[in-house]
Amino acid sequence: MFDYGLAFDSAGYLCLLLLLPLLWVLSYQSLSGLGRVRRVVALVVRSIVLILLILALAETQIVRSSNRLTVIYLLDQSLSISEGQRRSMVEYVNASTKRHRDRGQEDRVGVIVFGREPAVEIPPFDYDLQMSPTIESLLDPEYTDLASAMKLALALFPHDAAKRVVLVTDGNQNLGDARTQARSLVDAGVSIDVAPVFLGSRGEVAVEKLTIPSNVRRGQPFDLRVVLNNTTVPTPGARGAVRGKLRIVRKTGDREETLVEQSVTLPPGKTVKMIREEIDQPDFYTYEARFVPDDPADDAIPQNNRGTTFTHVRGKGHVLLIEDWANKGEFDFLVERLRSEDLEVTVQSSDQLFTNLAELQRYDTVILANVPRSSGDDIEGVSHFSDDQIQMLVRNTQQMGSGLIMMGGPNSFGAGGWSNTELEKAMPVDFQIKSAKVVPVGALALMMHASEMPKGNYWQKVVAREAIKALGAQDYCGLIHWNGTDRWLWGESGGGIIRVGPARNGMFARLDLMTPGDMPQFDPALKMAANSFAGLPADVAIKHMIIISDGDPSPPGGATITRLKDLGVKITTVAIGAHGSIGTVTLQRIARQTGG
Repeated sequence: MFDYGLAFDSAGYLCLLLLLPLLWVLSYQSLSGLGRVRRVVALVVRSIVLILLILALAETQIVRSSNRLTVIYLLDQSLSISEGQRRSMVEYVNASTKRHRDRGQEDRVGVIVFGREPAVEIPPFDYDLQMSPTIESLLDPEYTDLASAMKLALALFPHDAAKRVVLVTDGNQNLGDARTQARSLVDAGVSIDVAPVFLGSRGEVAVEKLTIPSNVRRGQPFDLRVVLNNTTVPTPGARGAVRGKLRIVRKTGDREETLVEQSVTLPPGKTVKMIREEIDQPDFYTYEARFVPDDPADDAIPQNNRGTTFTHVRGKGHVLLIEDWANKGEFDFLVERLRSEDLEVTVQSSDQLFTNLAELQRYDTVILANVPRSSGDDIEGVSHFSDDQIQMLVRNTQQMGSGLIMMGGPNSFGAGGWSNTELEKAMPVDFQIKSAKVVPVGALALMMHASEMPKGNYWQKVVAREAIKALGAQDYCGLIHWNGTDRWLWGESGGGIIRVGPARNGMFARLDLMTPGDMPQFDPALKMAANSFAGLPADVAIKHMIIISDGDPSPPGGATITRLKDLGVKITTVAIGAHGSIGTVTLQRIARQTGG
């Protein structure tokens, strides 16, 4: 496989080897006093030293040449290439690999597939590895970036073999600069072969446009127009017409109604279909037109066979009232009064929330009726407004002109967990009472124990960060973690729990750098927290603790729990990656014993 030889960068210095006979003549006489054997040994040593000096001057190198070849196939998986041609690519690679093996060659073969980004389907292996008919890498097929695929191939080549790239593509790139990258490959000693994919004449139908008038009114008929474009190039003996079914549906809320479903024949060029439509009830409506060809071969890209449009027919008003799923019916009287004023009201519980901004567009006003951001007592029954859903509410008000009302109550505003969110910024009032005469000072101690689930420690930090965000500047906070022993993350010299004030950003910074350790038992850390709570000033009216853990440390002793209860400390527990029922039971018991 490998051949070895010598190479000289400065071969001219090898002429100095002609000095060897002169060395022997001159040295033989001068060393005559050493005796015959010692004189010969001295001459041999001097000759070896001279030869090594000359070889060094000639910059002698040992060259290892390899007859092994590494071939990397780059397979284009963009939408411009049909499914049948993609299967042919796989067959081509498998046949090529088998041909090399049948000849007894020990070349390496690798495969890179690419669309918007490249991905290694098969790394360069030196054994007979056949590709599966289905490409396993996930790609964005709407783009073709050949340059990035070649760059990845260059990084994938081993150093001990000749390099070759085989491009299997139609060459229709819409990202990157393939020519510039190809020059870089050639400069790096990579040979490039191209197996072009020829695109024949294929049928293609697209739903280009679906339009409705901008001033749709209730009870007034209007025309819905669908523009379909058949770009099939007619061939001799064929007209290029495409037959299929056109289906138009109307969506409002969770309802979907089919307006038209008919067979159509589309000649080459654009075809406009008109449907008479009338809306009887005010609401937000979405129309969708879909074309399905009778023969899939008549349509190269099925992804563009759908078009949508929408309209909002306004009545006297449509209100979305979101209520806490744990207290359904709390605002039934308000709903009845709104409906008595001829307003349409949709009631939505907090465990069945909207999922996109379009769902909110059908409402003139959204009411958050004493609903908390999070509610539920166990992991199976938790509902939560995500950050994206909060952002949708804000955008629906600030950019789309919808109304937004938050009704007060024990589960609303700051008490409902809405403090320091984008929703608070959008409302005209602050969710925290600013007067120091009214707001009680609170103290929070966090305890973090490593979770073994994927990204468990990340989610622990998310919980801790959100808890710290909810604290006011006058509140106190501390965090206990395991680092060979139970330690405070900050404020060790001051008892662990310190005033938030300007230290909040420093707390966040330490939290980001910290890695939760595998705490063996809860009791020592809870005793540390109890000692710190006992040393707080008398004006601290609320004392709380949050344990974030997978629940496998040994449970705390009864005396420790009793002392925390005597100090007025309630403990909330958050299980992340709990080890079955044992970890969950331990955390639930701590929370119930302390009223958290």
